[in-house]
Amino acid sequence: ATFGGIEIHEQIIHEAADGARYLVLHGDVFDVVVVHARWLALLGDWAYEAALRLSMAVSFVRRKMGLPYWSLSAWAKHRVKTAVNFIGSFETCLAEEARREGVEGVICGHIHHAAERHIDGVRYVNTGDWVESCTAVIERHDGRLEIIRFADEVRAERERRPVERAPLALAS
Repeated sequence: ATFGGIEIHEQIIHEAADGARYLVLHGDVFDVVVVHARWLALLGDWAYEAALRLSMAVSFVRRKMGLPYWSLSAWAKHRVKTAVNFIGSFETCLAEEARREGVEGVICGHIHHAAERHIDGVRYVNTGDWVESCTAVIERHDGRLEIIRFADEVRAERERRPVERAPLALAS
């Protein structure tokens, strides 16, 4: 299928500029909860949406206080032991699928936490998301894949710019 001249695929093999081949897919088909317990996935979606709304309020307050971006929902999700175990199983399952496809790695989403690691000789790269963690994966001209974190980019830009201060008025 195409959308605005862009080809849409459920999954595809991408060859990077350095010749490495990656299975690229969303990853939801490997989510046991989504596939086998739809009601639990719907409940999770509701809780996730509530956490995002609360996180927006927390972010607003933090921004007003001059504090850097921090995601309440991402923090909560990664503190839950079952979520951590699920993520590990999800990553392993995707690495096994990449191995079955005969490629060097897998690039996916679905788990909203950017990650890059090797799992039994297969490179696993998760893009994270642009809503909650403000992350993405880019490919450099030489084929290197890199996770970019928007909050880190904003922080680095602030550090590079000189602080603008209003002129100091002295009373005599």
